[in-house]
Amino acid sequence: MTSRVAAEQLTALAEHCTVDPVVSEVEWAGPVGIPLADEPAVQAACGIMHVHGRAAGRPQRLGIDYASTLAGVLAAQGVLAASIARARGAHLTSVRTSVAEAALLAVGQYLAVATTDDDWAERWEPGGRPPFTTRDGVRFELETLYPEGWQRFWQELGAERAPVAEGWWPFQQRFATASGKLPTALHETARAADYQAVVAAAEVAAGVSVLPVRDHPGSPVDVPACTFQVLPGAAPTRSGRTGEAPLDGIVIVESTRRIQGPMVGHVLRMLGAEVVRVEPPGGDPMRGIPPMAGDCSARFRALNDGKRVVEIDLKSRTGRQELRELVAGAGVFVHNWAPGKAEQLGLAADDLARTIPGLVYAWSSGWAPLTWPNQPLGTDFLVQAHSGIAAAAYPQSEPCAPSLMTLTDILGGLVCAAGVLAAVLRRERTRRGSRVDSSLYSAAGLIPRPGKRPALRETDQPIRTADGYLQLPDQLAAAAVAGPLGLALDATPAALVARFREQPTDAWLGRLAEADVCATRVCTDMRELASDPRFSAALSGSTRRFPLSPWEFS
Repeated sequence: MTSRVAAEQLTALAEHCTVDPVVSEVEWAGPVGIPLADEPAVQAACGIMHVHGRAAGRPQRLGIDYASTLAGVLAAQGVLAASIARARGAHLTSVRTSVAEAALLAVGQYLAVATTDDDWAERWEPGGRPPFTTRDGVRFELETLYPEGWQRFWQELGAERAPVAEGWWPFQQRFATASGKLPTALHETARAADYQAVVAAAEVAAGVSVLPVRDHPGSPVDVPACTFQVLPGAAPTRSGRTGEAPLDGIVIVESTRRIQGPMVGHVLRMLGAEVVRVEPPGGDPMRGIPPMAGDCSARFRALNDGKRVVEIDLKSRTGRQELRELVAGAGVFVHNWAPGKAEQLGLAADDLARTIPGLVYAWSSGWAPLTWPNQPLGTDFLVQAHSGIAAAAYPQSEPCAPSLMTLTDILGGLVCAAGVLAAVLRRERTRRGSRVDSSLYSAAGLIPRPGKRPALRETDQPIRTADGYLQLPDQLAAAAVAGPLGLALDATPAALVARFREQPTDAWLGRLAEADVCATRVCTDMRELASDPRFSAALSGSTRRFPLSPWEFS
């Protein structure tokens, strides 16, 4: 299982992780009451195919073993957390997680949105999404976080004002909705320009980045998932555990935004840490983005519920001193600020370590350790485009494109959390602190992918039935399903797919089960998933549904 690769790489971050090793077990289904035996089955049942396929208007198989990779990171985190607890007097010997629980964690924000009681209607439409293609055939991804840059970029390329204005909302919301239907006129504008003109327009428009989409997956990026630098000073002796969770008694301060950074604290909180979230005066603006769950954004709550919030103005000297005092009392600090901001504020690792012995300082960035003459924005879809994930996400029959499901944001946050755990474990053993560096790009290196784009058969993708979709087991021979479908054993894949359209999903699942073929119903509605009793042991919540902790320690 590919999850083992990620688990082994990340567990190795902790030098001499345990004297008596903690045993980790990764199952496929875990507490989910559905027979799941491979990556496609998990993607189908747990919503990944649904979210990944929103941009196309139908569920689609994600061409990388994403859920399995996430499960490997969760397994490594479990081993590291149990090792920390053992160093503090606990008697934990094993940890269990599952690929299904990893998948549910990955779609947690989409699940929260679908199940909130807000009457706001989520808008996601297929078609018209980035990337764009230029006149000279370069397929490129575009990123900007501000409307002024968006407007200036398209103005430089000669676009009309109306489609530029119309396109801003779906463009900025593609992170949240996993879709992004842009006006056709914008694609036509891009096709009328050479790539060098596109680059020049991005340079003129402040805060805009463009990168070509690689057309081959290549090998996983050859950089370590995390790097460590020992910081000066020795930590004072800290108190032991006071509760049942592995990180009980450990306090973490985070100053983060969007998805990647908050995911770090979210995971560490689920492991028992107290997480103190630093927000600007007035609170994080993301709190007010609909749909709402109670008085706060459902998406924001999916990653930030349970954290203690402190509002601090980091632009002021007083505010920066408040942060230093918070971090001194906690001993762990996490941020995902833009490059150079920590040094500008005087809050870099070396600055804080001078007065906080044993500090664990983690920076989760976009591109480290890559260096660029003019570094592009370190956001999910640009990293997918450059790292080769975009070339592996879709089969050869479709153009290369980043998945609009935020793949590297989730994985990057999990990798940073694993780095924090490894550094805390080292501090428990040696009293020495560490600076931990990770990024979206370094996290992408954990995803196994072939040297060429996936060549999927029609029967490898979700298959349309009379009322939905089902997913056949991976590597299944066509003859194995021809009989239950009432077709000749040498029936073509096209004939099989056509036959499936004649009856509803339940009927086919029953007939295939009788022939010992374990097919999987494909989730096409996150609300139905949330209310399915087979997921009840993995989900909780009333005003919104959310995944429970994905680890079981013993």
